[in-house]
Amino acid sequence: MEFNMNCLNFLLGVDAGIVVLISVLFALAGIGGGIGIGILIYKAYTKKTVGGVKDECERMKREAREESKTYLKEAKIEAKEEQHRLRKEFERESKEQKAEIARNEQRVAQREDQLVKRELAIDKKSDAVDEKKKQLEDKEKELENIEQELQSAHSKMLEELEKVAKLTQDEAKDILMNELIDDVKKYAAVTAKEIEQKAKDEAEKKAKNIVGMAIQRCAADHASEIAVSVVQLPNEDMKGRLIGRVGRNIRAIENSTGVDLIIDDTPDVVTVSGFDPVRREIAKLTIERLVADGRIHPAKIEETVEKVKREIEQQMKEAGENAAFDANVYGLHPEIIKLLGRLKYRTSYGQNVLNHSLEVSYLAGMMAAELGADVKIAKRAGLLHDIGKAVDHEVEGTHVSIGVEIAKKFKEQRAVIHAIEAHHGDVEPTTLEAIIVQAADAISGARPGARRESLENYVKRLEKLEGVANSFEGVEQSYAIQAGREIRVIVKPEVIDDEATTFMAKDIAKKIEAELEYPGQIKVNVIREVRQVEYAK
Repeated sequence: MEFNMNCLNFLLGVDAGIVVLISVLFALAGIGGGIGIGILIYKAYTKKTVGGVKDECERMKREAREESKTYLKEAKIEAKEEQHRLRKEFERESKEQKAEIARNEQRVAQREDQLVKRELAIDKKSDAVDEKKKQLEDKEKELENIEQELQSAHSKMLEELEKVAKLTQDEAKDILMNELIDDVKKYAAVTAKEIEQKAKDEAEKKAKNIVGMAIQRCAADHASEIAVSVVQLPNEDMKGRLIGRVGRNIRAIENSTGVDLIIDDTPDVVTVSGFDPVRREIAKLTIERLVADGRIHPAKIEETVEKVKREIEQQMKEAGENAAFDANVYGLHPEIIKLLGRLKYRTSYGQNVLNHSLEVSYLAGMMAAELGADVKIAKRAGLLHDIGKAVDHEVEGTHVSIGVEIAKKFKEQRAVIHAIEAHHGDVEPTTLEAIIVQAADAISGARPGARRESLENYVKRLEKLEGVANSFEGVEQSYAIQAGREIRVIVKPEVIDDEATTFMAKDIAKKIEAELEYPGQIKVNVIREVRQVEYAK
């Protein structure tokens, strides 16, 4: 119905223009007669047009029915084909699933067969285990019987042995244990001696090479310094001028410089005596300039002393800078450089401390390079290890503790501070650089001619060394040789055996390290000698 109405509307819309055109034509021909004729024509045309439209609509309906039947047939065919395809896929998948189920069932059946076989094997093994267990139980019973028989036989044997040996079981155990301990001690001593000797040989060989090379590359000259300075005078009359009227000039010099002037019968010489080398140097230069100037009176003396002090301070600063430059050590605090320069006028056992510090820095750097240690740390610590001696006349404490405080105050590295603290063994060295500085310090101080020592102190040191060795039981005699660098200990052979000499040497060395102070190292040589004497009659 909706389709028919649409067709009708379309035709009416198309023919409406034609009708209007014809009506206009008739109107032009004649209004009166034309209107009637037009109405008849319009009715006839409308009837004809409506009939055509109905026919067209019927034709379109038939075509639509035929097309819908065709589409329906095609849809049914496609549906049947899709149904047939789906049926085939379903049958194929069903067949595959059935085959997979069959395979799984077969595997399950095989597994069941395997499990059945394993159960049978386990049953057989359990039977065998039960049989072996019974056999073991029987053997255990036999062993228990045998053990009881052995225990009774052992008890009887012990009773017989105690009767024969006249010793109890505990006493015999003690004897055997003591013998075993003695054997183990001897074996341990021999083994330890062999291992230690081998390690010492290898270490000594390598150490000698490194130390020898370092000493060879740093062959420094040494000249011992003393606590007095000598000033040459042009004539004897100058002594009187230095003394002045009622001694005012000599008192002014001594008060301004803090030293003692010794004017004696020695011709043309004035001796300046003082423990502080800086003051001694100031006094020496002051006297030399006063003698050269010729004007000697208290005001001139004070003026000259102040001028010389400023020059000495500048020289000390330059000496510190030159020392740091020569040692290739940079970044030092200006105050440390000043203190380093003061060491130029400081001596230790007659050895100039600044030269000694430079030498230790050189030696430490060379040994650190050979051993793979930090060369910069070793050289820096070697240069600063005796920095405390610059002010140890003014500050209480050892030069080691003073040096540590100075290094901490001016933010030195922790490794450098530790090396300063450990270079005399006040603390145990924990870094390779600290050990190297310790060794370099000993080498520099132990060079022949580097330091001097009074005869009294030298004799006392040797006596103390021999006293430490003689304090051990079994020592017959001891001799300090090579200026106290070696101690030979002769033991009583009936008291100390060969193995015990190893332990005695270690104990003597430890006691020397704990009780004595000495430069370098001391070799402890323990000697055991057995002599047999017979007379032919």
